[in-house]
Amino acid sequence: MPSPFPGMDPYLESPDWFPDLHGSLIIFMKGMLQRSLPESYYAQSSQRVWLEYTQRHIEPDVEVVRSARVPRRKARGSGVALAEFREAGPLVVTVETIEHGPFKEAFLEIRRRRGKEIQIVTSIEVLSPSNKKIGNPGREKFLEKQRKTLESETHLVEIDLLRGGAHALAVPRDLVVAKAGTFDYLVSIHRSIRPEEFLVYPIALPQKLPEIAIPLSPGDLDLPLDLQEVFNQSYDIGPYRREIEYGKEPIVPRLKPEQAEWAAALLKPRRPRAR
Repeated sequence: MPSPFPGMDPYLESPDWFPDLHGSLIIFMKGMLQRSLPESYYAQSSQRVWLEYTQRHIEPDVEVVRSARVPRRKARGSGVALAEFREAGPLVVTVETIEHGPFKEAFLEIRRRRGKEIQIVTSIEVLSPSNKKIGNPGREKFLEKQRKTLESETHLVEIDLLRGGAHALAVPRDLVVAKAGTFDYLVSIHRSIRPEEFLVYPIALPQKLPEIAIPLSPGDLDLPLDLQEVFNQSYDIGPYRREIEYGKEPIVPRLKPEQAEWAAALLKPRRPRAR
């Protein structure tokens, strides 16, 4: 059964569901492209891997604390008690670094074989929450790869289906807003042969996901990719319809008031009738 939403399902932006959706999007995108690519091309998924670290203060089993103050005494000619402080000494603070991970994140590459030479023609990224969280090693890895791709002869396709988090696409957000107005989701395509241009698809929540153009090598036609069909297939194999209580569970991140009203009206007919 399809998602109750016409395009991206905002319930699936939750950290509970998006990692599962992310993996399925990559799989179905790969399959759809594989069936349509010219003979010398193929789609291959790859992974980024990183570790995350947190720190915590370790309290000693036994701690001896010596006061830095000596007993109070009265100043001469005064009834006021004064405290004398000893010279300050060093303190030991023990911090344990805790390692989390490894975390893995898939992305897609379109490659072309010419004899023994293999060229990465196009890199396709579906952004994850870690890519949009400032300070997260996953974001740093993503931006590093983005920068290297933009400096290379490889085309870059970035698909952001997350309303929350910091902007991470290569195209500046303010320039897109200035030209297209506000949006909820965004697809950006950068062709290596046109380094100063970005082809963008701004998407509002009520809209279907677009069919986008995947660039190949010069001389070969762009390959169409229907993102809505990719999403629909990903949704169909997921647990979402069975697990999510539409209309009852909160949407994370929250919708704008007008969007929440629209979503409530959309979901209302689908709620089971009270017995």
